[in-house]
Amino acid sequence: MLEYIWKAAWSLHDAGEPAAEEWVAGQARKILRSKSAQVAAGIRRRATTYGYAGPERAGADECARYLDNKKQHLDYATALRKGWPIATGVIEGAARWLVKDRMDITGARWGLDGAEAILKLRALIASGDLDAYWRYHLRREHERIHHAKYRDSYVPAA
Repeated sequence: MLEYIWKAAWSLHDAGEPAAEEWVAGQARKILRSKSAQVAAGIRRRATTYGYAGPERAGADECARYLDNKKQHLDYATALRKGWPIATGVIEGAARWLVKDRMDITGARWGLDGAEAILKLRALIASGDLDAYWRYHLRREHERIHHAKYRDSYVPAA
């Protein structure tokens, strides 16, 4: 989100202007309070008021369009209140590492079942839960094979 706000800043401020940094921080704070629609409207209004057009206002329009298109995902106030992560760069980086770096290997072909199995294993390894999962898996496999096979002949000790 910040990269889009910076694009707008460079449309609305001269390069290197210190006020751009303050402006970006102010817009980011408004978005964190779930006011992305107001920020988008303000960016468009400012670009129009100052008479920017064409390439000169491209960054402002791109930012406003992004904020409008993503507003349902930008309810940061609720996310923060509920303790949810909002650092999308971190999340996108993890998704890239977990999914893209494995699934996007040249020449690889994935079916849905195979891809899902590999991604589940990568998630277990990444989270440090593989050992606990493997113990659970072996226990369930043992129950499935042996308990079903000997269920009728098993008599608990009195």
